[in-house]
Amino acid sequence: MSGFTSCCLQTFTWGGTPTGKEVELAGNKSYVTGDNKDVAILVIHDLFGWRYPNVRLLADHLAREADATVYVPDFFGGWEADWKLVEEERFAEMDFGSFMKDNARDVRAPEIEACAKALKDSTHGFKRLGAIGFCYGGWAVCHLGSRERGGGALVDVVSFGHPTFLVKEDIANLAVPIQMLAPELDHAFTAELKRYAFETLLGLGLPFEYVHYPGIKHGGLVRGSEAVAHERDAMAAAKNSAVAWFRRHLH
Repeated sequence: MSGFTSCCLQTFTWGGTPTGKEVELAGNKSYVTGDNKDVAILVIHDLFGWRYPNVRLLADHLAREADATVYVPDFFGGWEADWKLVEEERFAEMDFGSFMKDNARDVRAPEIEACAKALKDSTHGFKRLGAIGFCYGGWAVCHLGSRERGGGALVDVVSFGHPTFLVKEDIANLAVPIQMLAPELDHAFTAELKRYAFETLLGLGLPFEYVHYPGIKHGGLVRGSEAVAHERDAMAAAKNSAVAWFRRHLH
């Protein structure tokens, strides 16, 4: 499945103001939007973090269009990237050594699990829970949907876009339907890993969807830069695909 057109832009609130509020979820500061009492979606952010406007606008869209209550917790412990450096891919000017140490998979996995558990326990009581993650959040949603995580999957369905830190075991251990939003040009979700994911999921017999974005680079589905050809179109199209995926599997 691939392709997107400029008409996709008409479906995304560019330059809008997020309509949700900030709350606390399992001890993490969180953005929440939507009012469905039965269905929730957990958004696991990328390097831009939980305050980045496009991340919050995406959450608003998912809440309205997928009919869910959507949470975007802070999973970087209060650390925030310089958005301009990330948008312009000036990564050499950022301290990735400290970032990797403070936000390693084993460091953040417990609080990511805690947020998912909180949404389904008696505190919130959601009956159906999905999770979507971009870049850094890609491995995390697979972790939540894994049969090897201990105690089984914590979510009912997942979606990811241009995942980072993903390993083959993350795919092999999945126990829930997965959607893969995959830019063509991706140093992290490589062609080899994409092939592995496709072949492995066929063997697992899980429902899955693979959406290909030709000419789009890693990070583009959140950044949505006007300066990069077709990137805004791709971001809006990815949102539409995620909405359709969650409507299909959470209702």
